[in-house]
Amino acid sequence: MIKIIPLGGTDDIGASCIYLNIDGTGLLLDCGVHPKKKGIDSLPELDLLNNLPLDYVFISHAHQDHIGALPILIKRFPHVIIYTTPQTQEIAYLTLHNAVTIIEKEFDDQSLILYSHDEIDLLVKSIIAVEYNDEIQLKGLRHKTLEPVVVQFYDAGHILGSASILIKYKHKSYFYTGDIKTSPQQIMNGSKLPRYLVDTLLTETTYGSVSSKDLPELKVEMKRFAKSINKVLSKGGSVLIPVFALGKTQEVLAVIYSLMKTNEITEVPIYTGGVGPKISHVYDKNRFIVNVRDKNFELSKIPQENLYNITDPTYFNRKPGIVLAASGMMIENTTSFKLAKHWLRQKDFGIFFVGYVDVDSPASRIYSAKKNDRIKLTEFSDPIEVKCEVDKFSFPSHSNRKELLGIIQKYKPNQVILLHGENKSRDWFGYNILKEFPNVKVYAPTTGSEILIES
Repeated sequence: MIKIIPLGGTDDIGASCIYLNIDGTGLLLDCGVHPKKKGIDSLPELDLLNNLPLDYVFISHAHQDHIGALPILIKRFPHVIIYTTPQTQEIAYLTLHNAVTIIEKEFDDQSLILYSHDEIDLLVKSIIAVEYNDEIQLKGLRHKTLEPVVVQFYDAGHILGSASILIKYKHKSYFYTGDIKTSPQQIMNGSKLPRYLVDTLLTETTYGSVSSKDLPELKVEMKRFAKSINKVLSKGGSVLIPVFALGKTQEVLAVIYSLMKTNEITEVPIYTGGVGPKISHVYDKNRFIVNVRDKNFELSKIPQENLYNITDPTYFNRKPGIVLAASGMMIENTTSFKLAKHWLRQKDFGIFFVGYVDVDSPASRIYSAKKNDRIKLTEFSDPIEVKCEVDKFSFPSHSNRKELLGIIQKYKPNQVILLHGENKSRDWFGYNILKEFPNVKVYAPTTGSEILIES
């Protein structure tokens, strides 16, 4: 009997963490934090593990909502063995240290600092790196049979090092998509799915509530993006693009440089900073190993100015440019949040969103506003009048709903478990899966609920 218990990341984007008990062997798929919460409140429900066997953790990729709680987990369960891809291991060293540095700078409350730099060093060294497609054979301390659990990573196409996870046991298989992008982006070349029957599919549903028609092809969106950037630059303004340091920074930087090389965007300085350029170096170093579109393309060869050398935002009034700043959600006290306060007041400037925007984030408050509206970026901040251009562009690193339904069509699993999406996204998938595949059993679990599947 297989027991599946989500500890987080069910009806929301954050704190992804799924527990599986496979005949006495305990596995965790991811262990992330919630980006909108702080301290202990940001963690998955790890207390649910207290009376359960736990032997192994598999990390799908290095975004904080999938790996950020791993140091806390290891404090509580130091015997657990951790597996991920070599690229995720290398990026995790950068992103986890960066998370500690940000929290130390921004919060005086020590209860919000959940782990230290020394603990990150020890954690990352303890991770076992496994290449895509290589088999890992496992038996936990309480495993009840002679047959091992077999696990493989498959390229998920989401960001560098991202993996979907295939688990095989007793002629049955369980496939966890993680964050997946089946079609190409500007750098990443799309996922590589296993040629293997899948009995149970655990899938993300991020874009379930967005019609595939509203997610245009990359080339079409690049032209609209270029036109909007040029409109701002022609007026002497600067463009602010809120991005996640990992994945979105690299993809959008590649898009902008491609458009500059073909003279579709006016050549102006590109500003980046923080951990983003360090992650870009990891991308460059691994370009011959992983599935990228152009193995000769190097992010580090794109001319970039260090955003962190500029302390006065009026600098961008005097020297227009394109600024890529974290975070993508404009979380309070991040660089993009601070710059937005200046940008919103400039009639010739533009703020352009390029990825998922959570409805409760400061980014959503800006995106939802109309020109001349007065908005509060947080509950306690002063209102700011929106004078700049605001727009949103679709450069998704997640599969659209048509692509995810294609995975179900490919495997025709017996069970589908819907994760990593708002309820309206999961509702859309639930309805359409049952409509197109009436023999499939669909689960939309809540945190802490149990799903039992015959092994």
